[in-house]
Parts: sequence; C-alpha cells; structure tokens
Amino acid sequence: MKQLSESEMLHRAAAYCSASERCIQDVEKKIKAAGLTGEESDRIIARLLKERFIDESRFARYFVNDKLRFNKWGRIKINYEMQRKGIPSDIRSEALASIDEQEYHSLLLSLLKSKKKATRGKDDRDVYTKLLRFAAGRGFETRDACGCLKQLFNGNDYEDDFE
Repeated sequence: MKQLSESEMLHRAAAYCSASERCIQDVEKKIKAAGLTGEESDRIIARLLKERFIDESRFARYFVNDKLRFNKWGRIKINYEMQRKGIPSDIRSEALASIDEQEYHSLLLSLLKSKKKATRGKDDRDVYTKLLRFAAGRGFETRDACGCLKQLFNGNDYEDDFE
C-alpha cells in the first residue's frame, strides 16, 4: 500500500466524517493506520474541527441517541463508552442529560418485561435477581431497574436483599 499524502488523507478523513458522526479518536485511528506522522495528524484534525467535520458535542448527542434507541443501553454503559472514546466529561454530561426520562423508563420496562418471559428461576426472588443483573449489564442504574422490577412483580420489592 502506498503512503498517502497529507492532503489526500485530509480529503479521505473529511469523507469519513461526512458519512457519519465521528469523534476525534476515531479519525486519529484512521490517520494513524494510513501511516501519517503525529504532526500531520494534528494538522488534519485541527482543519476538520475548524471546518466542523468533527464536533464532539454533536457526536455525543448522536451517540447517546443511537445507543439508547438501537442498542438499548442505559446511561452508565453509554457514559463509559463515550469516556473510552475520549469525549470530555462536560460534553458527556450534557448529552446524557438530554435523555427523556419517560422514554428511558419505558425502554427499561419493556426490556425487562421481555426478558422476564424468557427467564427461569427457583422463585420470584431468583428471577428478580437475574433481571436486576441483566439491567446492570445493559448499563441501567440499580434505582431505575428496581423501580421497574417492582412494577413487574406487582409491588413485591426484593431490593432490600441487595443493600
């Protein structure tokens, strides 16, 4: 594979950013894979930021929306993944604050309802524990999961066992 020039890589990176929202870290990986130096990479990133091909806050909003709606992840997991992508904490907080509470709660409730149908256990407490673990694995807060599980189990509240 031949070495790309800085201007060729700039055009490729701009096309890459135009196809979908990208964060700085994603673009840096592509540039590094093309074999450009750190200095060239910095210039390309600066140009893409200046021309608004890359916008971390816009990326964070879309990331939160996509992961919530399509992957059905909770706030904890979404925040963790954005942190791994190098998104600053103030931008992460702002994007996570845009989540509609009603939609978030109904998503979690529907997830737990469908999972409850397929979950087997010795008794209700065992099923409750498995569903709580499932919700935690998806990145939902324990408080929210317990509230939804309370609804599903007709007011039986086993959360005292976990405190």
